[in-house]
Amino acid sequence: MGIISNGMKQFDQSLMYYEKASEYLMYLDEKEKSNAIWINQNNIASTQMRMEQLSLAQTSYQNLLADKNLETNNPKMYAKALISFAYTLFKKDKEYERAKDLLNKGIEITEAQNDITDLARPYQFYAEILAEQGDSINAIEYAKKSYTIAKETYNNDRSLNVLKVLTNLDAKNAAKYANEYYSLSESIQIEENTKRDKFARIRLETDQVIEENQVLTEEKQMWAGAVFGLVVFGFAFISIVILYINNNRLKFKQKQQESNQEIYNLMLSQQGKFEEGKQLEQKRISEELHDGILGEMLGIRLILSGLNEREDMASVAQRADLIEKLRGVEEEIRTISHELNSAAYKKFHNFIVSLEDMIGDIEQSSGITCSFTYDNEVSWDNLLGDIKINAYRIVQEALKNCIKHAESQRVTINFQPVGDNLQLTITDDGVGFDVNKGRKGIGLKNIISRTKKVKGTVAIDSQKGVGTTITVTIPARFIEMNVMEQTQTANA
Repeated sequence: MGIISNGMKQFDQSLMYYEKASEYLMYLDEKEKSNAIWINQNNIASTQMRMEQLSLAQTSYQNLLADKNLETNNPKMYAKALISFAYTLFKKDKEYERAKDLLNKGIEITEAQNDITDLARPYQFYAEILAEQGDSINAIEYAKKSYTIAKETYNNDRSLNVLKVLTNLDAKNAAKYANEYYSLSESIQIEENTKRDKFARIRLETDQVIEENQVLTEEKQMWAGAVFGLVVFGFAFISIVILYINNNRLKFKQKQQESNQEIYNLMLSQQGKFEEGKQLEQKRISEELHDGILGEMLGIRLILSGLNEREDMASVAQRADLIEKLRGVEEEIRTISHELNSAAYKKFHNFIVSLEDMIGDIEQSSGITCSFTYDNEVSWDNLLGDIKINAYRIVQEALKNCIKHAESQRVTINFQPVGDNLQLTITDDGVGFDVNKGRKGIGLKNIISRTKKVKGTVAIDSQKGVGTTITVTIPARFIEMNVMEQTQTANA
């Protein structure tokens, strides 16, 4: 594009294309890069010289000739640059002799290459220098040589330039050279118009290609945007699904927690009803003993007191003995009545009481001795429902194992706080077993499963003939006060 623009004398545009080409030359292979850079620099300098920017052209040629590899690797390009530099010295600085020396050197190198196509240019430059020095005869000879080579090589631009020189130097043949100049100029003009048309078509086609590329780029961006939108939508959808699943899990856990609490509350309620019935029955027995039996016995005692008026000594002694026995029975029944009534009203139905009742029932039915200790400072009733119900079942399961398998005589249960945890320890003096051998029974599996449900840990220490210790560590989690108050209100 730079060469075409230069040929059409669109020099500024030509320089713009050359500068753009220099940016792409950096990406070429090292073997091709140097030669391409030399050609591009020479084209830039040549365009500057045609624009008569001699200072810029002279600097460009100096920079090109400063590369020491140019003369060795590309002597033809070196000769062109040398001839052009000599012409700038002649036109700008009027250094005739130095310019002629450089021209002679350039001509010598060009002739050594056996390429006459490049000799028309230095001969014309030499002719112009000789003409300015006043040597018209030799100037005409060099100009004719240049014109002959230019015609043979179909170099129309060089032919026009030389014909101008000959018209000014050779007065006798000036008309002839002028006619040739105008004839050639007209044909060149036609050729230039053709080139312009081709260039215009190329530009039109280029613009069409650019427009098509823009359309394709826009379509590509649109598709990329659509794909990106789908990806974002997909991620958003997946995130929403994950959040929905996690939310459902949390809701399920919350419902499970509420269900465990409700189960425990129902268990306490049933325990309370049982204890209430037990209390009523105890009160009824107490009232029966006090109002019924004691009343009757009091009547008997009074009758016997009446019979005591008989005078015979045997009757008196017998009656006195019976009266004392009845008084003793009366006192014993009164004592039992008071104890039953007091114990019934003093019991408080809570988590610890439920454990004590269950342990007491197992102790009474199995015959083993059970000892249960706990910390009074812990708010046991405020524990989460799932902790209470699973702790209750763990103790129950452990005691069943002591009865069925361990053959224990004594069991100790201890429930104490340890840091932020609660530690439940159940120790028996049974036959024990090897923890590392054999499969765990259903009872131990249930204990482990229930411990996991409350996010706790379980440790089992057992030796044959020594006994077994089960240590369950549970995170201490309590219900909030407002939740507890609501539960109490609902139960009330």
